[in-house]
Amino acid sequence: MSNDKPHVLVVDDEPPIRRFLRAALQSQGYVLLEATSGQEALSMAVANKPDVIILDLGLPDIDGVEVTRLLREWSQTPIIILSVRGSESDKIAALDAGADDYLTKPFGIGELLARLRAALRRATRVANEPIITIDNLTVDLVKRVVSVAGAGVQLTPNEYDLLRVLAIHAGKVLTHRQLLHEVWGPQYEGESHMLHVNISNLRRKIEPDPARPQLIITEPGVGYRLRVN
Repeated sequence: MSNDKPHVLVVDDEPPIRRFLRAALQSQGYVLLEATSGQEALSMAVANKPDVIILDLGLPDIDGVEVTRLLREWSQTPIIILSVRGSESDKIAALDAGADDYLTKPFGIGELLARLRAALRRATRVANEPIITIDNLTVDLVKRVVSVAGAGVQLTPNEYDLLRVLAIHAGKVLTHRQLLHEVWGPQYEGESHMLHVNISNLRRKIEPDPARPQLIITEPGVGYRLRVN
């Protein structure tokens, strides 16, 4: 939906949550659309083409994970899950289905706004952007060159491919399974140790302080995200 103000579709069957989000987001300049069921959400997404979707998992008709899957059949609109379900398995299921991010209720509005901004930046970035820059890190996708503060960084092919996937989806949480599938192939989806080793190696090469990573952020038990500015 094209408008100077981003349109956000809130999908939640709890009126107090919708009222809270309406007040908080409208005060920040967002235009709110609201749905109370999965079916209504799917219809409104088709009719209104919102810029971002905030989706509860516990809907009265269709589970939010299934709504995410159905949306992903035709839309790449960013989806932020907002749910009381906080288990790793619930987060992984939603993210594997195609959600971009996951916040557990109760949540801080400041954190939600930050995730919304990240999702919008990612959605408006040109899909084939050849150079991605975050702080002092630069990833040139055409030349396959990585630099930190202007100095070239030597990466192994797997380290580069891992960073490339994180950079293309900067700000989006990628599960262990998604990263292993993208970088090593479907037969390696269970090899979490290999992923952890390569993330650790990458951090040593690109983070100012690898022990306190500021670029590659861990989502405990779920996966990783590359922070956006």
